[in-house]
Amino acid sequence: MKPEFYSDEGCYITELYNTPADPVVSVARVRVMPGITTRWHSLAAITERYLIIEGNGIVETGDLLPHEVGPGDEVVILPGVPQRICNDGEESLVFLAVCTPRFEPEAYAENS
Repeated sequence: MKPEFYSDEGCYITELYNTPADPVVSVARVRVMPGITTRWHSLAAITERYLIIEGNGIVETGDLLPHEVGPGDEVVILPGVPQRICNDGEESLVFLAVCTPRFEPEAYAENS
């Protein structure tokens, strides 16, 4: 496991599992501080799943209406779909980001 780092996206990320030896999946722990909304972004050719562990927030994906998420909720984001999440609570919003196939930086694109 790599140490947590701050991403330009506006959140803290810990890569829990991401190796070229297993290109099928990667798992990262994501932490969004209270009052923060991550940048709009998308992942080319990667399906991403948010598995909410702690805190509450509002997720936006593509053209869907924003909706609230909390512990136990899951969000599936298809390849190329713009996404962002807002922590509207008073504690950290923590979720696992499970990517299939595995996340690679070249797949990341900022959206406006």
